[in-house]
Amino acid sequence: MATNRTFTMIKPDAVADGHIGNILKDIIAGGFKIVAMKYTKLSPEKAGEFYAVHAERPFYGELCEFMSSGPIVAAILEKDNAVADFRTLIGATNPAQAAEGTIRKKYAKSIGENAVHGSDSDENAAIESAFHFAGTEIFS
Repeated sequence: MATNRTFTMIKPDAVADGHIGNILKDIIAGGFKIVAMKYTKLSPEKAGEFYAVHAERPFYGELCEFMSSGPIVAAILEKDNAVADFRTLIGATNPAQAAEGTIRKKYAKSIGENAVHGSDSDENAAIESAFHFAGTEIFS
């Protein structure tokens, strides 16, 4: 039976820098079970759809350009209290403010190239998961 789920993406900067394995190791060590995962690349249009909530923000175009600049690893993670626990594991959006030992503190370059995405609510986790995965691609 499914517990709680969250969605993550290992972003193009962390993929390009060879951090996929270490980030996945940190996720698993954090007690998360990977129930879906794929190595893929977002088109600028798909990045725009995914980040549509930020369309009015000044960084939207730059964000879409960055997220479509190279491959990503998309994944659905399962654990009790998944959303909150994953947000703690990845750390603050700005790696300079992230706690020691967090994924962003270890692997992010800047606030814009911050290594990973993590859903901010159970509702968004479900929406973001469905954006990237069909039901037949999710295993528990």
